[in-house]
Amino acid sequence: MTQMPISQMPTNQVPINQIYVFGDSLSDVGVSLRLSNGNNPPDPPYFQGRFSNGRVWVEYLAEALEVPVEQVSNAARGGATTGLDAGRAAPGLLAQVQAFLQANPSVNADALYVLWAGANDYLQGRSDTALPVENLRTAIASLIQAGAQRFLVGNLPNLGQLPATRLRPESAALSQLTSAHNQNLSQTLEQLSQSSPEIQLVLLDINTLYQEAIANSTQYGFTNVTTACLSTAGICSQPNQFLFWDGIHPTTAAHRFMSEAARQAIEAAGIAAVEDQAA
Repeated sequence: MTQMPISQMPTNQVPINQIYVFGDSLSDVGVSLRLSNGNNPPDPPYFQGRFSNGRVWVEYLAEALEVPVEQVSNAARGGATTGLDAGRAAPGLLAQVQAFLQANPSVNADALYVLWAGANDYLQGRSDTALPVENLRTAIASLIQAGAQRFLVGNLPNLGQLPATRLRPESAALSQLTSAHNQNLSQTLEQLSQSSPEIQLVLLDINTLYQEAIANSTQYGFTNVTTACLSTAGICSQPNQFLFWDGIHPTTAAHRFMSEAARQAIEAAGIAAVEDQAA
């Protein structure tokens, strides 16, 4: 699995004691369901407000890092872009971060701040990467200014090769946008690390992870990596042998290996987990 620490410092002996999550449906643990009066995503077939058939990656990650659920604050919401999304039902990642900082002008330096968004920007028609990546940069810089030091930032899987897009005319353009976004994001994170050497900034390379899962599907336990388990025809009989739950979102089995990649990336960056504490 791919691990890409953008910045690496000697292991901080203070373990991660809180996790804050900002993003879209890939990290949503029920915000959309609560704010839609239980309508979106429908349960069943979706699992308790997750856009999947079970728990999502940030839940598995918190469990692996031994961060209690009450110490995880998750603002991610289905439909969110990277921006403010003013007037929309789903506040974007930048709006989520701004709301958090208004309530918390000074933040916990020992927490892990997770930011992952961008897919909706392009799936909803944006044709350049400058603004989405700048939104992410602004969000991270704002958190740094407030005292945050530990970051996990996800890039994008190939948006042109999702079940919902792979056979559509815009598939090639979405693939090109994905590549441009990920390259721009990587460069931006490098710049942030250079300008703020005190931070620990980890890029979670979801793009390569998906590529590996598709190329080596049996090693990941998948028998289907191209079509969705959930379709108009119903639900497949073995959901967790599928990479994709629906046309866009991964199954909870895929979320599990994403969380393991995240844990490994955090470890590679020298960020202490609970088990690193002295007895």
